[in-house]
Amino acid sequence: MNEKKTNKLKILNDPIYGFITIPNALIYDLIEHPYFQRLRRISQMGLSHLVYPGAHHTRFHHALGSMHLMQKAVRILRFKGVEISDDESNALYIAILLHDIGHGPFSHALEQSIATGVHHESISLKFMEALNQDFDGQISLAITIFKGKYHRKFLYQLIASQLDMDRLDYLKRDSFYTGVSEGNINSERLITMLNVKDDYLVVEEKGIYSVEKFIVARRLMYWQVYLHKTSLVAEKLLEKILIRAKELVLAGVKLPTSKAFEYFLNNQINEDNFSIKTLRIFAKLDDYDVLASIKEWISNEDTILSKLSESLINRRLPKVELRNDPFSDAQLEDIRQQVKSSLNLNEFELDYFVYSGKISNQAYDSTKNIIKLLFKNGELKDVMEASDHLNIQALSKPVNKYYMCYPKK
Repeated sequence: MNEKKTNKLKILNDPIYGFITIPNALIYDLIEHPYFQRLRRISQMGLSHLVYPGAHHTRFHHALGSMHLMQKAVRILRFKGVEISDDESNALYIAILLHDIGHGPFSHALEQSIATGVHHESISLKFMEALNQDFDGQISLAITIFKGKYHRKFLYQLIASQLDMDRLDYLKRDSFYTGVSEGNINSERLITMLNVKDDYLVVEEKGIYSVEKFIVARRLMYWQVYLHKTSLVAEKLLEKILIRAKELVLAGVKLPTSKAFEYFLNNQINEDNFSIKTLRIFAKLDDYDVLASIKEWISNEDTILSKLSESLINRRLPKVELRNDPFSDAQLEDIRQQVKSSLNLNEFELDYFVYSGKISNQAYDSTKNIIKLLFKNGELKDVMEASDHLNIQALSKPVNKYYMCYPKK
């Protein structure tokens, strides 16, 4: 019996770019792989939907969008005489497609609580190496470029730099789904202005205003969306829930959860012991495991876990104060004592309900991977030096803000 052949050159409809094409059968098969399909169940923006109700798009969505932009970038650079072989272009598409494959559910909260010291970048690389075995070494070049080990450095810059396809997609996509129009960059124009000079990815001088808008949009999106104080307190609350759950499980308490999630609660996972077995279990972990578990924990006998879980699920979030200067010890102690007496907590328990910290935002880093402008005379300049926009100089300095969270009542 003849096996029916699948058409692997599919076209997908994207609300931002219109039609996205899958360039070849290998990439189609990578997208179909369970490791990649898991990204459909990983939210791109964690708990931001608690602030912006439309922000429910996934990392699957973002990865495909980034690949689409990479196809455009390759076309533009080839048009301008930059030689990129078919093997190199295919490796670029694979590397950008898989660049976020290591993200776990609510990955930043997870990295701070369950799998401490294991960052999504290193898990992405572990997934890529596992997939390379499944696909008989066909993604070796993509891995070499992804690691920054390939001799043509500008290819790496297309994947990871201050003006890469990842950033060009997520700013535009997150702006679209949150409805925050300040982040709506012109990724088409930015890509059209790209060029390569001395093996360095550059932007032609007439693209300076698009680059300026991109840097400003990045700053606005960070303060208005990614570091919005309600998103921040929701993520910190989730972190506290996961820390408490792990603490209880390690003390012998049985918590209802999925097998994959249970493995991470039961074991101290770090960079050194993140084996292929751990990777396979991690591949089964997604947002659904975490949220379903937290819903169950609302009725748990442990008061701390129960209160925190109910607070997140029903969006009864703690109060958060955000300011430019650190909170004094006296201010923190005053709040701690008020909460301690009202909730009848001991000093140890209090840390789950009153906490403070610092957040930082730097829209442009002038010390590494700088965005260079190419002038008609062949001269290269850092965008910060070339710009007459005073804001750009200001945006290259890190801005710190300090937060304190505590129960509303």
